[in-house]
Amino acid sequence: MTEQTEFERELAVMLVTSLNLSQDPAAIAPDAPLFREGLGLDSIDMLEIALAVSKQYGVELRADDPDNQTIFSSLRALAAVIAARRTGM
Repeated sequence: MTEQTEFERELAVMLVTSLNLSQDPAAIAPDAPLFREGLGLDSIDMLEIALAVSKQYGVELRADDPDNQTIFSSLRALAAVIAARRTGM
């Protein structure tokens, strides 16, 4: 299993907190799927994550973004998109 980066750890804590998951944030594998077979999240959870990301990082993730499947594919992918959009502002 790949180790979480510092930002991925921070993001994992935000996910667990905002979605009220009973999962240990440190146990979320950075490359594991967030939806379906991974953490088992659904489209409502995606909206909750987008809201939390907007509040905490000032990055807007839109429900109609054609890249959502990639953006929300894993903790690592989500962290990379947030980091890129934060520095691109």
